[in-house]
Amino acid sequence: MADIDLDLDSATAWLAPDELRSARERLPILYVDVVPVRADERGQIESVGILLRATTDGQITRELVSGRVLYHERIRDALMRNLEKDLGALALPEIPPSPVPFTVAEYFPTPGVTPFHDPRQHAVSLAFIVPVRGECEPQQDTLDLTWLTPEDALADGVLADMDRGHGVLLRQALSHLGYAL
Repeated sequence: MADIDLDLDSATAWLAPDELRSARERLPILYVDVVPVRADERGQIESVGILLRATTDGQITRELVSGRVLYHERIRDALMRNLEKDLGALALPEIPPSPVPFTVAEYFPTPGVTPFHDPRQHAVSLAFIVPVRGECEPQQDTLDLTWLTPEDALADGVLADMDRGHGVLLRQALSHLGYAL
């Protein structure tokens, strides 16, 4: 089998703003959502990383790592790129050899269709739990990164502060990991 160069030229993988706006009006857009975790040597979850961001209308909300999958980009590469975008190049995420999402979230521009809402578009997101081992620093539009114990992450106040249904997604992730709700 011939070697295929799958390096992604991100400049050609992004749509121009007007093209993206048009696509969002006609097609579901593929995303990845990531629950970053810190685990001990036995794989027991010690903490969960939650981002603090400012929305376009000036609200401060909590979110998970999230981002689009680019044209001709493998899921594992989208996970790495979006984790680096939000947590920094030294986060050292551990993407499994066969990444399988713990759930699929479907975001709608119309509130109430599902627990997940994105006013810009209909989006389908593959949701992953990814351990990180390195130093994490908020990047780009991320104001802060908070590491909470799983129990603290499930507190009603934390979940209520999460935007776009990410509180539901976090609850599902922790349930998937065996934490009582």
